[in-house]
Amino acid sequence: MMHAMILTAPHRPLERIARVIPHPEVGQVLLRVAACAVCRTDLHVVDGELPDPVLPIVPGHEIVGHVVALGPGVTEFAEGERLGIPWLGWTCGMCTYCQSARENLCPQARFTGYQIDGGYADYALADARYCFRIPARYTDREAAPLLCAGLIGYRALRMAGDAKRLGIYGFGAAAHIAAQVARHRGQSVFAFTRPGDKAAQAFAHRITGGWVGGSDQTPPEMLDAALIFAPVGALVPTALRAVAPGGTVVCGGIHMSDVPSFPYTLLWQERVVRSVANLTRRDAEEFLALAAEFAIVTETTPYPLAQANKALSDLRDGVLTGAAVLIPG
Repeated sequence: MMHAMILTAPHRPLERIARVIPHPEVGQVLLRVAACAVCRTDLHVVDGELPDPVLPIVPGHEIVGHVVALGPGVTEFAEGERLGIPWLGWTCGMCTYCQSARENLCPQARFTGYQIDGGYADYALADARYCFRIPARYTDREAAPLLCAGLIGYRALRMAGDAKRLGIYGFGAAAHIAAQVARHRGQSVFAFTRPGDKAAQAFAHRITGGWVGGSDQTPPEMLDAALIFAPVGALVPTALRAVAPGGTVVCGGIHMSDVPSFPYTLLWQERVVRSVANLTRRDAEEFLALAAEFAIVTETTPYPLAQANKALSDLRDGVLTGAAVLIPG
């Protein structure tokens, strides 16, 4: 038997249940979960902000665990190996998007912790094609946020292009990883937090070592690009005001409040607004290879699995710096 935290309906607390440990089918692996980070996307699922989850569902898609069983046909992994399971859990492989290296846009895609049971549990099943080896330099707890906060942050950085002066709005789990990658690449990072949030600003300054201010402030230099990780639509025109002509604003969240109307002059001069949707296996391979090259510091706060509701509440209330990580057992 195993324990899992399940969501039975939006806006309800997760329930702790016991269930039989599943067996992997063709192409699947079964992992004993060692750590699962708590993502804002989990909060969007629990709070009913993402439509049509498969219920009941075990949330969690930043999973680190060890292989305990292999389904028929799985030859690329071995029992005992440590793997990571991300948000993208399955794609059809046949559609135009899958055939053009854009599997993140597959209309039939299924996502871990949303349509596929995730990592708020002792064990998790996953499609072996969407599992990845974790660099040895990270502990389980350190590695868990890399599986979404890291991957989405990396994809958002790719969408920002060759920006030398990079603004980051909303300094949480994804931002604190993306900022380190940006600094590793020689980019200057300007961090924006909620106005007056001194704890977040101290955290951002410790990570970036650069200019930090409230989202209502103007940076000392015009930005080449801005990443928005806070789910606040009003930050889009704010970020547009801060980027130079030809600059890009990247919306990195899966959910955002409505973007207010803004004058065309903010978009003019070839500024671009774009979104990041999900991730691809190429993103994971590239980012985890990069994470093996230098030590990304992931700030984490551990919670026992049974306190998943507390971790979600702390994330919702904005009292965390970095990422919450659930530890089964």
